[in-house]
Amino acid sequence: MAPLEGTTGWPADLAARYREAGYWAGRTLGGLLRDSARRAPERTALVDGDRRWDYRELDDAADRVAAGLRAHGIAPGDRVLVHLPNVAEFAALLFGCARAGAVPVLALPPHRETELVHLAELAGAVAYAIPAEHGGFDHLPLAEAVTAGAPSVRHVFVVGGDPGRFTPFDALTAAEPGDRADDAAPEDVAVLLLSGGTTGLPKLIPRTHDDYAYNALASAEVSGLDAASVYLAALPAAHNFALACPGLLGAFAVGATVVLSPGGDPETAFPLIERERVTVVALVPPLVLVWLDAAELFRPDLSSLRLLQAGGSRLKDDPARRVRSVLGCALQQVYGMAEGLLNFTRLDDPDELVIGTQGRPLSADDEVLVCDQDGDPVPDGQVGELLVRGPYTLRGYFRAEAHDERSFTADGFFRTGDLVRRLPTGHLVVEGRSKEVINRGGDKIPVEEVENHLLSHPAVHDVALVGFPDEAMGERSCAFVLAAGEPPNRRDLVEHLRRLGVAAFKLPDRVRVLESFPRTGLGKVDRRALAEGLVRP
Repeated sequence: MAPLEGTTGWPADLAARYREAGYWAGRTLGGLLRDSARRAPERTALVDGDRRWDYRELDDAADRVAAGLRAHGIAPGDRVLVHLPNVAEFAALLFGCARAGAVPVLALPPHRETELVHLAELAGAVAYAIPAEHGGFDHLPLAEAVTAGAPSVRHVFVVGGDPGRFTPFDALTAAEPGDRADDAAPEDVAVLLLSGGTTGLPKLIPRTHDDYAYNALASAEVSGLDAASVYLAALPAAHNFALACPGLLGAFAVGATVVLSPGGDPETAFPLIERERVTVVALVPPLVLVWLDAAELFRPDLSSLRLLQAGGSRLKDDPARRVRSVLGCALQQVYGMAEGLLNFTRLDDPDELVIGTQGRPLSADDEVLVCDQDGDPVPDGQVGELLVRGPYTLRGYFRAEAHDERSFTADGFFRTGDLVRRLPTGHLVVEGRSKEVINRGGDKIPVEEVENHLLSHPAVHDVALVGFPDEAMGERSCAFVLAAGEPPNRRDLVEHLRRLGVAAFKLPDRVRVLESFPRTGLGKVDRRALAEGLVRP
């Protein structure tokens, strides 16, 4: 299949180097599952509530979904917008797309009309997969809005419940798989992930079968994940962390068991850990704090748990120190991005590195630079912006040439926008962001997008969205508003954003009305001064 239009691949010399080094092993995501099914067909692959699928059943479901996609006219290279929670059908669809050569676009459960129409239009999605209902939210009206806003969407597949005028997901799994041949090549784009976003709505990150398979397998190795492991998916499976670091893909690649949790709260997750003897889980720092407090209070049976991975934002030193004593397991800090680069503390690292750093690069061929504002490398120990290129870091976003010019150097290094310090050991300590994005418990809030939505409110003359430190979430957001007439309150602005279909995590936690903004010497809004005013005693 020809390269997916709108994507940028690696230069030929680097691609050859990565293949020769064995990073790119010529395997597809569908092939990873097939290999595990051949090795141990009767081993439990997936647990979803009362449903249990062994590897033979999951492999067969993937083939059937692939056949169903083909029967609905979905061809290799076509994009499928996936908006599913942690249910077994997510895995079946992911691998079914891989086998059919279709490209899933992985939206997150909180996304609503604004984000989903944008993603469907940007991707040119021909199909959309949803639950009939999730968390009390009826997705059928949302599907009507998405299909109206993105005419390219020809099919909507509905998991569970009444599909209305759309197609039940069971219509895919009922298809006969035929010869079970894959329609994807290792160099093809396997999935389009969502960027955290620094300006505007999310961008799409193309990950190939070759690079994402390496991402998952190498992450499994550095995490000690093997066929005896039981991985709890407590975070949304569509998130890169829970999907491939090592996540579901890494677990399935080594023949482990994946337990899907409908939520990450202790009331839901702790009984699953005890019942299924879970050994590995990945959490964002706010959930780590909640788990620590709940475990001290309720004393659950977490004796099977071997490793807790913490990522998505920086875990503070105090909760990091409490993990082993309270939860009885090792801590692994993970710092990375859907664009590629992953850093892990190693299982044999001394405590001071596990507690005080966010790990070191996964691959020996991760080329990491820490640079000042002029793009010059700084010595170890000094703070600078992180730049990277490597065998699993993208070379360009999907259909975003103008943005790529700002996001990549002439020699292909990706400008992450993260401020870090590098230690002599190679471990990185994350110190913040150079770009305007708020990291709210691992959910990235693009400042410009939310400000533009707020400016559409008739009572808002100007607005500055600012992050401020929060013990539980890492950061929360405050909208500083210059009013046009009667000043709006938080309820007014939140209702306005909800009517626009903005995801809940982007809603401002606070609203402050000002007469004017503080300014820098260059006349720009002084966001630092605004933030300091929120936390100053």
